[in-house]
Amino acid sequence: MNTIGTIDRPLTHDPQKQAPMKPSTSEPAGSATEDVITTGANASRQNRTREMQLIPEAMARAHMHERLREAERERPAVRLATARRMQRRAERASRRARRALAMAVMQ
Repeated sequence: MNTIGTIDRPLTHDPQKQAPMKPSTSEPAGSATEDVITTGANASRQNRTREMQLIPEAMARAHMHERLREAERERPAVRLATARRMQRRAERASRRARRALAMAVMQ
């Protein structure tokens, strides 16, 4: 079998170079609407293809920006938690030092 291209893997992605679709023999003639000739259809199809190829990149960029904004909102909370943890650690060290001093004075 000598196939040039398939639907899933066309020979070219350029719509102007692709072979026109042939009517199906299994469907009755005239069952579909008539073909309408539109000017500039290939150009708009090409632009739409380019835009659709860029959609995942745009979505990834938007997701990255959203994650950065979320991280910026969480930073003050993380700093506050860290400061409280350091404060508790310093208070424990102060109590230990005070207790050690009292034990040294008592002996």
